Amino acid sequence: MAEPREVPALRRIVRLHLGLWGLYEVSEAAQLCVTELVSNVITHVGSGTPATLAVSMNGTRLRIEVHDPDARALPTLVEAGADSESGRGMALVDAVADRWGVLLYPDRKTTWCELSTQLSSSDGHSRGARVARAGAMLGVYGAT
Repeated sequence: MAEPREVPALRRIVRLHLGLWGLYEVSEAAQLCVTELVSNVITHVGSGTPATLAVSMNGTRLRIEVHDPDARALPTLVEAGADSESGRGMALVDAVADRWGVLLYPDRKTTWCELSTQLSSSDGHSRGARVARAGAMLGVYGAT
């Protein structure tokens, strides 16, 4: 359920998972995106709305998705004034994410964003000298 009191816990969970994945460099941006995407559901669809957060890798990009059942309440970029009380959420996502969008289905929508990581390949290997030495060593073991 999308509830304001759950947002800090979601941020902590994302931070912990990204730490386990070694993606420290995108942790703050990812937490900001989670906060804004979930808050968007709370504000524009309603507190208590059934929603799902999904975090995954798409190649070398971290993908964050929030699924909710209202395909009519679409997130949009608006120009919020300095004294506006709302309207900055998707602008923040747009500022920190490499890309974002909305997927519409008959009974739900998925709002997503992607953040570049420092990974140079989708399998997480940096292709550096250490990886090359380890690969050569494994090749020696494989040949014997």
